[in-house]
Amino acid sequence: MKNLDYGIIGNCRSAALVSKTGSVDWLCLPHFAAPSTFAKLLDENKGGFFSVVPNEAYETEQFYIPRTNILVTKYTCQSGVFELHDFMPRYRNEHGVYYTPPDIVRFIKHISGSVDVVVNFEPQLVYAQSKTAVDVEDEYIKAYTTEGEYDSIYLYSSFDKTSIKEKLPVTIKQNEYLLLSYNQKLLKQSTDRSYLKHQRTKVYWLNWSDKTTSFKKYEEEINRSALTLKLLNYQKSGAILAAITTSLPETIGEVRNWDYRFCWIRDASMVVKIMSELGHERIAERYLNFIISLMPEKGQKMQIMYGIHGEKELHEMELNHLEGYEGSQPVRIGNAAYVQKQNDIYGILMDVMLQYFERFRSTLGNSEDLWTIVRNTVKVVDENWQQPDKGIWEIRSEGKHFTFSKVLCWVAIDRARKIAQLLKRDTYAKRWKQLEEKIAADIHANAWSEQKHTFTQSYGSNDLDAAVLLMESYGFISADDQRYKKTVLAIQKELEHDGLMYRYKNEDDFGEPQSAFTICSFWLINSLYKIGLKNEAKRKFDALLACSNHLGLFSEDLDFKTRRLLGNFPQAYSHLAIIETAITLSGAQISKEAQIMKSIHL
Repeated sequence: MKNLDYGIIGNCRSAALVSKTGSVDWLCLPHFAAPSTFAKLLDENKGGFFSVVPNEAYETEQFYIPRTNILVTKYTCQSGVFELHDFMPRYRNEHGVYYTPPDIVRFIKHISGSVDVVVNFEPQLVYAQSKTAVDVEDEYIKAYTTEGEYDSIYLYSSFDKTSIKEKLPVTIKQNEYLLLSYNQKLLKQSTDRSYLKHQRTKVYWLNWSDKTTSFKKYEEEINRSALTLKLLNYQKSGAILAAITTSLPETIGEVRNWDYRFCWIRDASMVVKIMSELGHERIAERYLNFIISLMPEKGQKMQIMYGIHGEKELHEMELNHLEGYEGSQPVRIGNAAYVQKQNDIYGILMDVMLQYFERFRSTLGNSEDLWTIVRNTVKVVDENWQQPDKGIWEIRSEGKHFTFSKVLCWVAIDRARKIAQLLKRDTYAKRWKQLEEKIAADIHANAWSEQKHTFTQSYGSNDLDAAVLLMESYGFISADDQRYKKTVLAIQKELEHDGLMYRYKNEDDFGEPQSAFTICSFWLINSLYKIGLKNEAKRKFDALLACSNHLGLFSEDLDFKTRRLLGNFPQAYSHLAIIETAITLSGAQISKEAQIMKSIHL
């Protein structure tokens, strides 16, 4: 059974997936949303890859240097041992500016013996839509397209370049390097220079991890998930991606294959909130500046998602020349969901804004910009909350009165009211309180099913939805309210299968869902813990963590029977949920070291 046994490397400009045996099977340069350089992930034959393979039998072991995003693949052969240290450089230079080139460095650390290897450098640029030629120059190997859209990349190495191109064996008996760049390098490249980049990048990630709040339990899982979420943060704009891949199917052989290399307001806002709680406040500031830059004029509505550079049109198209992940077609780029109406995004955005006003200092100009967004958001919610929408799961058929969307409309007004109170805008707070109470009354009147004794997916329906579990997390209802307890147990009874959770079981545009949606299993665990079933929640959490790949990474979905990872990868939703659940199950108790640092900072 094939699994997503990949590690992610990146530098907040782009990212790559490296297989368990050290092959780069997914990379887009010069940024996350650019056309692919390697896409073996989506087509074994045409996609292109970049590997180092010993000329003899070998075994591999893969791990991250602790508390960093430097991935190590260790090769053990009869003739010797070496390690492949993969990373994308990220560190501050002497002027305090981040150095984040569109580069992958493959630093080869010699451990013992002498090993002959073949370097398979097989780029297929621009989604492999046309031929990629490879030429050997004095300083580098250049790969470039010969027709269609022009693109090129450069490979520098301490190995003989002709041998690389011709796939002739080269020998590892000392440290070596391979450096792949979107740009020509201005400085002469060498093994020593690659090692220096390695050490500087290592120090950067160690320092970053040191700023992450540590908790008494699940420290390693929280840190790895935080490091992964950081890699989904686009340095240039502040946008946060849902995942770095496109078209990894929710179920093998089906058509639920989407491009996730975009910034969803919902997903990104959830990530920002949890990262702020971990002490990484700069991410929140940069993201809110991104939101300010996108904010439409008064009276206009915000989109549910944007491109990572702020693009508003994300036209969807299919790449029919690619066979898809294990034959799961179509391969899509772009995402037609950008035109959808999803009323829940306003509440999630306002939740982050309240946190910002409560925790961070801000300039007067910035605060005025955000206050305008708050008032405009309330206006939009007031005009739209009674209308159907497409919901959190982006149903592509007709809209419904989704309970989660209604609850998040309530959240939007609740948080806006609290922001108004902080800013001493009492007239607004008083007026918005009335709207808040009106929405709450509507939800209680229409979302509760007397037949099933639970809050349901949508008004007038008896279908259940895992997203409704978040009613308590957002403060709409308390965990000791009997209606919430009944809702949690009803959702568990109907949507849990073999220890994992469906999002919902009713048919949508593509039939009935067939896979478990990873974040929903974490939501259930959180909810069970909060209603007092703490031992059950702990057992489920430990079992769910065991479903990650060998590096502790999760995708969007899981197969119920085999537990294989499915869907786009690594998934922001899944990793923010790991952190939230781990904090809940640790009783939000920070470590002694974190307590000391907090007192020092005060």
